[in-house]
Amino acid sequence: MSWIQRYKLRNYVRSSIWILPVIGMLVALPSVRFLHWLEQCAGWQSSLDPAATLSLFGTLAGSMFTFIVFLSSSLLLVVQLASAQLTPRIIGIVFRDRVTRLALTLFAFTFTFTLAVLSRINASVPAMSVHLAAYLCLLSIGVFLFLIDHVGKLLRPSGALRVVGRLGHAEIEKVYPRRISKKPDPSQSSVQVLSGAPSGVVYSPQDGVFLAFDLEGIVTLARKADCIVELVPQVGDFVAAGSPLFRIYGGQGGPSARALCQSVALGQERTIEQDPAFAFRIIVDVASKGLSAAINDPTTAVLAIDQIQHLLRSVGSRHLDEGLAHDRSGAVRLAYRTPDWEDFVCLAVTEIRHFGGPSIQVARRLRAMLENLTEVLPPERTALLHRELALLHRSAGRFFSELEDQALADVSDLQGVGGKHSAEQAQGGDRKSPPSGPKLT
Repeated sequence: MSWIQRYKLRNYVRSSIWILPVIGMLVALPSVRFLHWLEQCAGWQSSLDPAATLSLFGTLAGSMFTFIVFLSSSLLLVVQLASAQLTPRIIGIVFRDRVTRLALTLFAFTFTFTLAVLSRINASVPAMSVHLAAYLCLLSIGVFLFLIDHVGKLLRPSGALRVVGRLGHAEIEKVYPRRISKKPDPSQSSVQVLSGAPSGVVYSPQDGVFLAFDLEGIVTLARKADCIVELVPQVGDFVAAGSPLFRIYGGQGGPSARALCQSVALGQERTIEQDPAFAFRIIVDVASKGLSAAINDPTTAVLAIDQIQHLLRSVGSRHLDEGLAHDRSGAVRLAYRTPDWEDFVCLAVTEIRHFGGPSIQVARRLRAMLENLTEVLPPERTALLHRELALLHRSAGRFFSELEDQALADVSDLQGVGGKHSAEQAQGGDRKSPPSGPKLT
């Protein structure tokens, strides 16, 4: 199985909610058959009345089916409402939630198990199968109540943002494993490596969003062809059919176009895998929707900034990928594009600063985030943060006409509005101004 086939299969299994429930249904049938065989061998029979048990389990089976249909419809409705309130890109994350998928698997298993037990009730009642089916129905009700609580917490703004932040942090650690405290790997710049005209170009056979690529596979292909391969688009970019996908430098013709195209995955929408910037994109979208005039919920934007601060701190403390991959001998074989520190900062701050400019709460929380990052991140990361502080300082003068409001917006507050430290500063007239920003008059 090739890399692209494994990737598509893995991605489909992760994003499909129906696979585990169907497996549960298939497992239930041989389970009932095995229990029925065991009961026959041991001679275990229940003293329950067969007619009453048949009627009871017919009701249970029908109720479980209705229960599954109702739950599935309600879940889809709740997800749609949450996506309209937060962002549509949250739907895929909800469908990947393990608790939801396991709960649906239990419900499908219980329905199939109960139906199979029902078909084996004749003149006598199988003791073990009947009691197990009854207890499974009770367990399903308990899991259903837990699922309601879980989904309700998951689809709150704080819950959804926390899930996205956790996924983004895990992907940051995977894509950028080296912290700045460690010595960077010696490598050339892509400009030096890719000097001269390419000897060949491979074009994309289809269009779609660039989801991921097989780094080791492309390096192996380039090593065998003794060339350097440049991956033109960046993960997360939309690639049109016929656009340059690879450029080949050196070698004798380079790897085959089909082999290279099988090393990249294109799809309908971005995923967080190999694309930590997409986690920022989702969180910023949630904040932007909360700051829209139709919703007007700046507190949601403050919750989003909490997660953005966590992710920026993680990104800022690591060596961002240089975009060069080497083979075992140390020769450069692949050059690819990755977001740099400025890309992450602009993505995380710019739109929230524009949309949240009229909100004192957002301005204060954004300032607190930037000031905190300047204190904890290495010095080479702080220049952009000071620039953003200067822009935020000037925004306060543009959006607020009253000097008192300008002073209030120009104070950092981890809660947005209500922090004790910021209140003392405002009462004492202690306004912070960024080093490079103009003074308000």
